[in-house]
Amino acid sequence: MQRAYRPALRQGVCVGRGKAVGMAADTGKNSYKDTLNLPQTSFAMEARLVASEPVRLEKWRAMGLYRRIMEARKDAPRWILHDGPPFANGDIHIGHLINKTLKDVILRFRTMQGFRTPYVPGWDCHGLPIEHKIQEQLGGKWRQMPVADVRKACHDYAAKYAAIQSKQFQRLGILGDWEHPYLTMSPDYEAATLEVFAKFVEAGLVYRKLKPVPWSVSNQTALADAELEYLDIEDPSVFVEFAATDPQKVHRLFGGGTGILPVSFLIWTTTPWTLPANLAIAVHPDVEYQLVEYERSGRPRAAVVAAPRVEKVFAVPGVRIVSTSAPVRGQALVDAGLTYRHPFTSRVGRILPALYVTTTDGTGLVHTAPGHGEDDYLTGMAHGLEVYCPVLHNGRFDDTVPAWIRGVVVWEANPIIVEKLRELDVLFDTQTIVHSYPHDWRSKKPVILRATEQWFVAIDKPFVTSEEATQRRGGEGRSLRQRAVEAVATQASFVPEWGRARILGMLQSRPDWCISRQRAWGLPIPAFYNERGEALLTADSVRAVARTVARKGSSAWFSDTPAELLGDYEPGPAFPKDRLRKEQDIFDVWFESGSSWNAVLRANAELSFPADLYLEGSDQHRGWFQLSLLPSLGATGRPPFKQVLTHGFVVKPDGTKVSKSDKEYVTATQEIERHGADLLRLWCCSVDYQNDIPASPQAIRDFADKYRKIRNTLRYLLSNLYDYNPASDATEAPARSLDGWAIFELDTLIAQVVAAYDAYQLHRAFRLLHDFCAVQVSAIYGNAMKDRLYCESPGSPLRRRCQTVMHRMVVALTKLLAPMIVFTADEVWEHIRHKDSGESDLCSVHLALLPKPSGGVVSDEQRAEWSMVMRLRDDALQQLDALKKQVGLNKALDAEAIYEAPDAATRQALEAYGVDLADMVGAGWHSVVAGPALAAKVVDRRGQYKACARSWKRRPDVGSDPQYPDLTTRDARAVEEAQKK
Repeated sequence: MQRAYRPALRQGVCVGRGKAVGMAADTGKNSYKDTLNLPQTSFAMEARLVASEPVRLEKWRAMGLYRRIMEARKDAPRWILHDGPPFANGDIHIGHLINKTLKDVILRFRTMQGFRTPYVPGWDCHGLPIEHKIQEQLGGKWRQMPVADVRKACHDYAAKYAAIQSKQFQRLGILGDWEHPYLTMSPDYEAATLEVFAKFVEAGLVYRKLKPVPWSVSNQTALADAELEYLDIEDPSVFVEFAATDPQKVHRLFGGGTGILPVSFLIWTTTPWTLPANLAIAVHPDVEYQLVEYERSGRPRAAVVAAPRVEKVFAVPGVRIVSTSAPVRGQALVDAGLTYRHPFTSRVGRILPALYVTTTDGTGLVHTAPGHGEDDYLTGMAHGLEVYCPVLHNGRFDDTVPAWIRGVVVWEANPIIVEKLRELDVLFDTQTIVHSYPHDWRSKKPVILRATEQWFVAIDKPFVTSEEATQRRGGEGRSLRQRAVEAVATQASFVPEWGRARILGMLQSRPDWCISRQRAWGLPIPAFYNERGEALLTADSVRAVARTVARKGSSAWFSDTPAELLGDYEPGPAFPKDRLRKEQDIFDVWFESGSSWNAVLRANAELSFPADLYLEGSDQHRGWFQLSLLPSLGATGRPPFKQVLTHGFVVKPDGTKVSKSDKEYVTATQEIERHGADLLRLWCCSVDYQNDIPASPQAIRDFADKYRKIRNTLRYLLSNLYDYNPASDATEAPARSLDGWAIFELDTLIAQVVAAYDAYQLHRAFRLLHDFCAVQVSAIYGNAMKDRLYCESPGSPLRRRCQTVMHRMVVALTKLLAPMIVFTADEVWEHIRHKDSGESDLCSVHLALLPKPSGGVVSDEQRAEWSMVMRLRDDALQQLDALKKQVGLNKALDAEAIYEAPDAATRQALEAYGVDLADMVGAGWHSVVAGPALAAKVVDRRGQYKACARSWKRRPDVGSDPQYPDLTTRDARAVEEAQKK
């Protein structure tokens, strides 16, 4: 990294906190303070963001900044980022802060690119998180309250926190249409969601069936895949002997004649509580099985086990293999019609084929309970089994099970069942294992698979959308899964790219979507039932209800009669409106938020469909991304997004998970009030959000130095432009100058930062900007320019040339930083004098366009020459450091920088840089001489040259003007000019 030599403050030029103080070298000597061009600016060194940001925010509101920007871009192409709705529940947290900041930064960048970027924020207002809060507030009263009253309390709670979060997001500087947000509980949104559902019904994708689904015992409702998270859990693992009803038949099948030993089918399960619901045992038709004769507890026995698992399964203390039969394929077991007796009920089950059976673990025989597993259910359906589920909604066993577990919660039943198996002498082995198990993402409690009557959307049923039918395309149609896989694989892009594979894997393995929930606070599923229990659910009936909901809201479902809800729609004689009953289930909230592309993007004339970008946390591959994609494809045949961007989650600095009780937990609202929004925004932009994001209050405190470096750099540039007007003072910079180098560096910065923003690499954009302020401006260019800025005549070409560069720098940096530090950049913009004619009337930097490179062509030879000059600078600075230690040379101005070059061409090139060669190392004097090799030499001139009383430069021309014997020629001219004025 480039370094700056930091000389002591020169006599006569002492600058601290923006105030200049002149000092004479000795008593009685001249003080030239009043002849210097000392920095001047009202832009404060101390930001005081906590106090100043709300004032600026109020100014933006008063001037209608968002609307002004939209008006300024009214004819520009649109670029739409669609806001995924957070739950209207509690204050915003650090995850909200990161998510909304990333969105705002990207939107502001696109706006400054020249796009029209309307942004409509939204909230997810229905669902369990809000219903839970109301339950906590109401306590026991909740169960006695009418549904309408519960819903009213939920509505008010959601409205309250949507308003609170809106203020908190705006305090962050998030710009958008905050006066017209979308709320999933608003009647127009609910009606638009029902229109999407009508499209699904029209396509024949909606069905109701008794089927096992993830069931939250703690919340007593079905869950979708998106509402599950997998956590490690301890469970009993049991191997159980299911006795064959005809042992001799099994012996014969395995070539053992009539046989005398009792035979069992050995199964393995990690959910003993599902054994009461066992109706079958599944084998793989192509796997080979063996009949193993063995001794356990001193008794001879025989059991059927998959051949590849025999050695592993029977490696149990107290069990000894006596013999194994020749192998028999699983299909033979099925064809033989083998059956078994349930170990503790009177049921007899069958051996059935299933291709999902594996030999990677277990015994190769799978305990099958159609009421408690997706694969089990499919096997049962294929072979006419009952969908038997003896578990109630509260997780307790019903009265169809043996008396010893009736009324017991399934988790409590596990040890009871294991003990009963031991008592019956059918427990071959038991262990405790740790395995990944699905949990309710809200309650964090384990779920069960439980067969209940639910509404589903078919994922694998081919269909044709109404648009495809109108355009006579689509043929026999494609399924939602096929469409979704194609859309993800070929039609949308993902940042980071691994997101594509992640969501593809989820889509390829996901089951049909269970869209019904057994709760009160949500959008009701608009189905009706006649007296025979037949469901009325057509596209027209759904649209009829949607029209009522659009007028009255979804609470009308709980207050109006079926006839009132259906309005003028006539369902026909099979469904008399005065004798219908209403469905009690509500929609999965993911179906609601996943319909926002229709309720927001297509309903709002300022927006467009599909969106250019969806941006959320990486958990939304399973959630909002996927569950927006499916409704959009089902209703329109098109994905709702062109691009998907995901960010990671906040963790502790050591990478481990953070909880609210940890000292590393970052409370977003407190940090904003402690440091200001701009600091938090800049911090967000500094981290690589594609991975998990380490954070702590201390890390944010430490980051403040980065903000201060940027602010002070901007202040330094502003402070040296107080007397500069580009219309009259702009001066061209030659390539062979530090000014020429600085313009090239600025042009490079502009191109690289714009490219980083465009690729959503905000951490790279931040690093480029911060390092440019710290190195190119502060350490190199700004440090070198101080002498000419302060000591040259105000209108000297050298000074004006520098100011021309600095003016370009401060304008470009302010614009490039504007998407990140929105308050600070706007403050700087107000302090920039004499902007370009096209921007002079812009009241905010957020109305401006991005800066463009100067357009100058720089040859490879010139770049190589600048690199040579910078290498010489580094060498000279190292020598200055050495001289400070060796001879006490504390001021670089007391030294001469001598540049040696062996050839005339190089010497001529170096001489063209003039005083830059001294100033870039802070030396008082420089020379270019012939030498054996290209090199820089620094010489202490305290014994040879006098020091200038004004600039402190030690040069041979000090005293050359008899009128000013203590000044250099340059300083004498400057003083003379100043005195004339």
